[in-house]
Amino acid sequence: MCGIAGFIGNGDIDDIVRMTRNLKHRGPDEEGFWKNNIKNIFFGHRRLSVIDPVDGKQPMWDNTSSLCVIFNGEIYNYIELRKELESC
Repeated sequence: MCGIAGFIGNGDIDDIVRMTRNLKHRGPDEEGFWKNNIKNIFFGHRRLSVIDPVDGKQPMWDNTSSLCVIFNGEIYNYIELRKELESC
């Protein structure tokens, strides 16, 4: 099970790094951080690699780097979902 941390408001990157690293027991394999400098939004993620240990880094970005997602869990039917989305 992965770990997610975040906050909005006063703080800095050191705060989200510290918060996220306190969740290392939830995801010992990897960590990722994101900060919006204009709105002071901070996200952190700790990853437990179960499925797709190479391409599952988070935060995940779309091809234009305009949409981002951080989530906890596995999408077990990702092969079927991908086929369905590619056929649209």
